[in-house]
Amino acid sequence: MPSLADENVILNKKGDAPLVPEDMKSLLAQVPDWCVIQDDGMDRLVREFRFSDYLKVIDLAHKIGCMGEQVNHHPDMHVTWGKLTVTWWTHVTGGLNRNDFIMAARCDRVALLISAP
Repeated sequence: MPSLADENVILNKKGDAPLVPEDMKSLLAQVPDWCVIQDDGMDRLVREFRFSDYLKVIDLAHKIGCMGEQVNHHPDMHVTWGKLTVTWWTHVTGGLNRNDFIMAARCDRVALLISAP
């Protein structure tokens, strides 16, 4: 079975509906280090990545930013020493859709490469 990270991101358009809770639960099982939170009345997908130094945090933030730019789907990111918090949601649908989970899986993949010895 192909990895969620290998799926194509398909741009959403106005009027597309966010995921229903059953679909979110199924996709969340594929990115277990992420959690769904409510903020401003919308579901959002959040994860904190922790590293032993600031440059690894900056490297991951840069790589995630480049991935987002490639598919025109960008996260909110908060950088502090040793920690990067990444939040995905889709503005046009007013919540989460499959693309958010695809990008979360891609973030996990990149983070593994950065943290590898």
